[in-house]
Amino acid sequence: MEFSSSPVVTLRDVIIYQDVNTVLNQVNFEIEKGEFVYLVGKTGSGKSSLLKTLYADLPLRSGLAQVAGFKIFKISRDQIPYLRRKIGIVFQDFQLLTDRNVNENLTFVLRATGWKEKSKIKNRISEVLMRVGMGAAGSKMPHQLSGGEQQRIVIARALLNEPVILLADEPTGNLDPDVAKGIMQIFLEINNSGTAVLMATHNHHIIQHYPKRVLKCENGQVLDSVRNNFTLTDSFEI
Repeated sequence: MEFSSSPVVTLRDVIIYQDVNTVLNQVNFEIEKGEFVYLVGKTGSGKSSLLKTLYADLPLRSGLAQVAGFKIFKISRDQIPYLRRKIGIVFQDFQLLTDRNVNENLTFVLRATGWKEKSKIKNRISEVLMRVGMGAAGSKMPHQLSGGEQQRIVIARALLNEPVILLADEPTGNLDPDVAKGIMQIFLEINNSGTAVLMATHNHHIIQHYPKRVLKCENGQVLDSVRNNFTLTDSFEI
């Protein structure tokens, strides 16, 4: 892969749509390689729609955007799998395949993204499971794992193809505080190794304990803590 100093995410005059409705207007920001950024805002403010646009689950119909080297304005359907090999997606509700064990869940993703050699697949799965502290979980079914353990598997799944950025949508939202802290430590370790992270969160305590740059969705705009003065407390439903 060629070295590039370009930002991993660049948005210029982007309009984010949900169906026919405009949810965010004139969105402009960049995320540098290796940067950690929080995405906050009240429920319905556009956080998930913004993330879905970045990984091309929602179409970008207005503005210029580049994610992991891919231009996503009207990106063709056959390019989307290649985009998603460069990014890792972490969902709040896990989205693990419940009819197969952890190894089979991860094998499914690798085969879907072009991996063919069994030995390389096995080694890669072992690597990512060890990285999230779940090295012994390969033979377990999702229902045999706690919520925190399932989220660790989801993070491992997101790391399989060595993404340049992780997009995480409320990854600690369903977890108790101690478990959430452990998940946050994993994200910080991943970030420290050079992977950028954009994390949508409602967890004010995490932002207080691990302060980073913040993007805030509010009144149809995305405010940036680097450029804008705003308070965080009104971004969270207490």
